[in-house]
Amino acid sequence: MGYAKMLRQVAIVVEDDPIQRDMIALLLEESHFDVIQCEDAETAALAVKMRHPALVITDIGLTGKMNGIELAQFALDCDRKVRVMVISGQRPADALPDGVKFFEKPIYPVTLLREAVQ
Repeated sequence: MGYAKMLRQVAIVVEDDPIQRDMIALLLEESHFDVIQCEDAETAALAVKMRHPALVITDIGLTGKMNGIELAQFALDCDRKVRVMVISGQRPADALPDGVKFFEKPIYPVTLLREAVQ
């Protein structure tokens, strides 16, 4: 059983709303991800550097100096293979980095999981 845990992919969920962050994390954990929860992009950037995630899910509007689009670019700069999903209640004003997928809130669990486990 410990061996199976080693094969789990890492996902980083960045959301300043703790209820939404917990909901997304729970869905991913049930889909066999090890989830790191962050409430700001600066903390998430450190986690990206240290844990090399397969997936980053971030809101656009975050507390701190970095927004979700900047975090998405940072994650891709660290690893071009990372999948990045940006979620927000409003469409982004700026263009998203190549390969980043946008989903408008509320995001349905089925949609989230379909994209996360690809």
